[in-house]
Amino acid sequence: MKNLWGSRFQKQMDQMVEEFNASITFDIALYKQDIRGSIAHAKMLSKMGHLKEEELEQIMNGLKKIEKKIEEGNLTFTYEDEDIHMAIESQLIREIGDVGRKLHTARSRNDQVILDVRLYLKEEMEELFEIIQVLLKTLMEKAESHKEMLMPGFTHLQHAQPVTVGFHLMAYFQQFKRDLERLKDCYKRTDYNPLGACALAGTTIPIDRVYTADLLGFQAVTENAMDTVADRDFIVEFMSVSSLFMAHLSRLSEEFILWNAQEFSFIEIDDGFCTGSSIMPQKKNPDIPELIRGKTGRVYGHLMGLLTVLKGLPMAFNKDFQEDKEALFDTVKTVKTSAVIFTQMLENTTFKEESIKKHMDKGFLAATDLAEYLVTQGVPFRTSHELVGAIVKYCEKTGETLMTLKDEVLPDIDDRLDGIMLPDLSSSACILRRSSFGGTSPADVMRQIEKGKEVLAWSIKNEDDLDSK
Repeated sequence: MKNLWGSRFQKQMDQMVEEFNASITFDIALYKQDIRGSIAHAKMLSKMGHLKEEELEQIMNGLKKIEKKIEEGNLTFTYEDEDIHMAIESQLIREIGDVGRKLHTARSRNDQVILDVRLYLKEEMEELFEIIQVLLKTLMEKAESHKEMLMPGFTHLQHAQPVTVGFHLMAYFQQFKRDLERLKDCYKRTDYNPLGACALAGTTIPIDRVYTADLLGFQAVTENAMDTVADRDFIVEFMSVSSLFMAHLSRLSEEFILWNAQEFSFIEIDDGFCTGSSIMPQKKNPDIPELIRGKTGRVYGHLMGLLTVLKGLPMAFNKDFQEDKEALFDTVKTVKTSAVIFTQMLENTTFKEESIKKHMDKGFLAATDLAEYLVTQGVPFRTSHELVGAIVKYCEKTGETLMTLKDEVLPDIDDRLDGIMLPDLSSSACILRRSSFGGTSPADVMRQIEKGKEVLAWSIKNEDDLDSK
């Protein structure tokens, strides 16, 4: 069958041009959404009197037959089919004859494609909600079981203050929680029915866009037909949210790579998430977190690519929009796979407490605690900062640590320290004292975890409410 749009053309497209123009090789992924949208559109046409009841039945049965053939691998498409919309419509006409020609009444491929993508992205985001929720749950469980395990906290990748493993993991919980919130906001702006916008200006044929929205599970319809077919904001927003999520996942992956190194030796990653060397038999490489770190750049690239596509486009529809789908499909696959695999790796990673303890005596981790203690003794903070700096310098010269330092040497360091009695500066004591809201004390980490459980339970309930609509 010749192209359904080709009646005003006197010659066929060159084969190379035809292949360059076609998107069927990748938008075939949208066949379910395209058929679902076509069935809803046909029902609306029937409701408005544009299709007889028997014609509606023919169209619906024909579309379901096509869907089954695609799923069973009994129907293949070529470049001549151009895109999934034309491919299915052409096949429908072959299946049921001229009645199939009525399906495209009051719609355009311009609103049809954006419908398919919105339906597709809604489904994928619903899956991502669950995937991120599992990641959050895993982080919380790991944090709760390690809420008292000490580790050095770092700034500038240098020992800074003592914290707990649970506290560190809950920091990432907050980042992924915000990612989930952003994703749900993106979902709200994706959840609009574009069908009925047609090419760019609506239609003269009486239609009911709200009815179609209800059939397809959209919260509402888009407001302006021209904006509707030109809008890819929701895709950009999804890619932006995905990029930030991958940034957070990459940061945690980087920590795992560092912690796995012999210089740190904080963790043991399960063998199932590592590989060996082709030449060095002793190697156990953290390939999975490295791959996630690398794939983050891939997702960033898709975002920048689409932004670049959009930056110079006039209203309304332009063929440039064809470049959104491969980037979107790959972003979805990359984010979902990375999140699932990282969660599994996290579940199967062991924190090596004895090895971590060896790092707790390095870097004068209790220095800030000592400075704050002096404040409680009536010393202005800037003065206490200066005094503790002098104490650290003394320890470096003498080989002492803050925990081995004796009270009687303090006046020798600075006479302003005369009469000061040193507090317990062990890491465990420092941790217990850091009980401020949001701090690293086990009690507050547990508060953070309980709050996280509430947030996650609310999120899952919201998800269930969404599924029931």
